[in-house]
Amino acid sequence: MNHITIYHNPSCGTSRNTLAMIRNSGIEPEVILYLKTPPDRAQLLALIAATGQPVIELVRTKEAVFKELGLDAPGTSDAQLVDAMLAHPILINRPIVVSPLGTRLCRPSEQVLDLLPQPQQAAFTKEDGQAVVDGQGRRV
Repeated sequence: MNHITIYHNPSCGTSRNTLAMIRNSGIEPEVILYLKTPPDRAQLLALIAATGQPVIELVRTKEAVFKELGLDAPGTSDAQLVDAMLAHPILINRPIVVSPLGTRLCRPSEQVLDLLPQPQQAAFTKEDGQAVVDGQGRRV
């Protein structure tokens, strides 16, 4: 019931904060380091569909390779974006969290709170100093 998966990049502060909030609820998630073990086409398409978001919302458009590949050109199709994400996993936006309560791109990181079946167990402050959860486990 409490199985949670996070597609994680440890170099990303948002991803680290999201992982820490999952753990702050007392859950140890399955952590997929998607840059080392990227999803295959079926997995990626299933993740995109589960979020209910357009494909472009799950693409890191600020990565240099996005422009280098011409993905910012008008008329770029969802299929082209998915192909690029599979060839260049750095283009997959993160963190994506899968829980019994849904699947979401957790940007900002506190969006993960809506996916956690258990409450926060302690106060939580993001790496940038922003308080997200108070000492009683409630959102600030």
